[in-house]
Amino acid sequence: MDWKLALQLTGVALGLLYLWLEYRADIRLWIVGLVMPVVHGALYYKAGLYADCSMQVYYVLAGLYGWIVWHNARQRNAQTAGTPEKAAAIGHTPLRRIPALAGVFLAAHGALYLLLARFTDSTVPFWDSLTTALSIGAMWMLSRKYVEQWLVWLAADLVTVGLYLYKEIPWTAALYALYSALAVAGYLRWRRQAAGTQP
Repeated sequence: MDWKLALQLTGVALGLLYLWLEYRADIRLWIVGLVMPVVHGALYYKAGLYADCSMQVYYVLAGLYGWIVWHNARQRNAQTAGTPEKAAAIGHTPLRRIPALAGVFLAAHGALYLLLARFTDSTVPFWDSLTTALSIGAMWMLSRKYVEQWLVWLAADLVTVGLYLYKEIPWTAALYALYSALAVAGYLRWRRQAAGTQP
């Protein structure tokens, strides 16, 4: 059996389900988000994408954190309104948070790049660390339901397409190409919802 292909196809299926749930702001995305990193972690390790592989541990932890945040917000909404509500309100990233997010991105990118360049045989340390650093920020923004998380994902996805084609995992590259298109749709949908209009 071609394990690389099997992991890619499984990851594509999980990724599509995850993205659909994220687009709908459905709390069940976090459940899929706990399974998907295991599949992708194995694939990225086999492909020599070590930062992306280690990023899967962060995705599991961030998934647990996101589930707790959305679940608690939904319970608070249900208690105050008397009816079940969505997990939390979609909103824009507060301007005061942007410098901290940029700082975390730069620090993560720099640290990951140095680790990959000095301690691994990675052939793409800059790009691997770039997509990982962007994903760290985007995942936290998703947990807070910030509209702009889609723009950060879009940047990460576009770079990832080229990176995965270079590393010869085309099915996963195709998934990220689709992610890129759907990130635009997700951004527009969430922006409308943040403005108080119907999807």
